[in-house]
Amino acid sequence: MTGPAPLDYGWWLTSRAAGIAALLCVTVSVILGLAMAGKVSRRPGMQKALMGVHEHLALAGLLAIAVHGITLLGDPWLHPGPTGIAIPFTMEYRPVWTGLGIIAGWLAALLGLSFYARKRIGAKRWRTLHRATLLVWILGVIHTLGAGTDGQSVWMLGFMAASTLVIVPLLVLRIRGPRPVSSPAARAPRPGSPARRPAS
Repeated sequence: MTGPAPLDYGWWLTSRAAGIAALLCVTVSVILGLAMAGKVSRRPGMQKALMGVHEHLALAGLLAIAVHGITLLGDPWLHPGPTGIAIPFTMEYRPVWTGLGIIAGWLAALLGLSFYARKRIGAKRWRTLHRATLLVWILGVIHTLGAGTDGQSVWMLGFMAASTLVIVPLLVLRIRGPRPVSSPAARAPRPGSPARRPAS
């Protein structure tokens, strides 16, 4: 009995699994980043815990992205070569969709590793730069839909839809900013302070 050797499709299966893991890590990392930026939780302890998870997921996502690309070098059907996995739009297989994925990978590496250089970059400039992480997620979704073998599966489309339903409201909250806390006690004049005169 003859058939393809396990390694013939093992490389593809490894790349596929790593790609799914990368998308999952980036998605959750973006959700946590938007939640922290939007001040969804004001408890300092919770913010610190979320930051730790956010950072570890970003690193795990970078590792998964690297595995996703490097294992394609062993795929006997795609055989993209180093150029194909490193330079956008040079791979013969669906060049537009794979090219967008490569851009997402490089952008993820740039933004993720810039965290460790934020003191040199400047905290304010780094925070502004870090907002582009959402673009990594968007490009990753487009890459998955266009080039991924699971891109049109029901479970993948369901995952993307659920992620979008979480990310979009958090993004709106991030853009609008947290609403100031207002209470009758906060509006009342302090003891000893002159009462406001009614407008005439």
